[in-house]
Amino acid sequence: MGIFQNVVLRTLKRKIRELSGEKMPFIAGHKLLYSCNLRCSMCPFWRREDGKLLTLEEERKMMDSLVDLGVSYMGFEGGEPFLRRDLPEILRLSHSRFHTSLVTNGWMLKEKLNSVKDYLDYLFVSLDGVGETHDRLRGVRGSFSKAREGIEAASKVIPVSINSTITSENSSEAGMIVDLAEQLNVHVSFQIAYNYSAAEKMSPSAVTLKETIMKLLEMKKHGAPIVDSREYFESILSSWYNGVGWKCKPWLTINIDPQGRAVLPCYVLNEYTGSEKVWETDLRKTWNSMDWKVYENCNRCALSCYLEPSLFSWRNPGMVKERIIDNIASYVKI
Repeated sequence: MGIFQNVVLRTLKRKIRELSGEKMPFIAGHKLLYSCNLRCSMCPFWRREDGKLLTLEEERKMMDSLVDLGVSYMGFEGGEPFLRRDLPEILRLSHSRFHTSLVTNGWMLKEKLNSVKDYLDYLFVSLDGVGETHDRLRGVRGSFSKAREGIEAASKVIPVSINSTITSENSSEAGMIVDLAEQLNVHVSFQIAYNYSAAEKMSPSAVTLKETIMKLLEMKKHGAPIVDSREYFESILSSWYNGVGWKCKPWLTINIDPQGRAVLPCYVLNEYTGSEKVWETDLRKTWNSMDWKVYENCNRCALSCYLEPSLFSWRNPGMVKERIIDNIASYVKI
């Protein structure tokens, strides 16, 4: 992939447009489907009907609309993306346009790796505990061993991160997940379970979560391979425990549902409900007619796809190194 042409140069062009006050996203997330082969307790999406999914041509039209909007990074998720037989073709279309990542539960990863490895810049594999804990939360025995096998195979050819959701049942194992990441020579990112109305309520208690976040922050400071920035953990502690909130910028991220519709204003406030197909609407007009200010003080979730971009600053050398320079170096190394 022409990473410098498709990502870096587009980012610079977008910064020029932003100087005039225009708002536009630079990260896109797209659920390819809701269907999944696992049954995660904290997830509402596998419980939904898929409806008619996008064709390959519609996926292309959607991506071209996002290119015109200024998006540089595309992340695919589900459900389980590997359930789509045309996943390699979709990723190929994305890889020629964006820095492309994928989130998978890992069940089919080892088997399907060769068909997608050339079209991915980063891979996230979900692990929510070690051994039995993961299997219990994911609802299917053998999930942990399948995910681990997939990570071991994929990490030889693609930058890989474990993606772990902190819940009321696994918060005590966060440190063990970091240890596993070090053992497998991969990175790890953490999310905090959000209590969706259509899923089991599994957000950790305030006391337990604070202890876990503080532990992860210390591990991060001491060099643990944690993707989340220090500012990410510090902002959660400041907002949720000390009343000093961050300024959320949901307009920096656009999410697209399985039917190609933009999810507004964000992933969680309307529980991931799409509106209009992105290629059938003027996205620049939509983005700049929204009253984004009303969401700045939300702080209800800690999804990294919203919080990390909101915190990022080109004036912070540490964040520029971690988010830009180190990522490019990792890409070039692989």
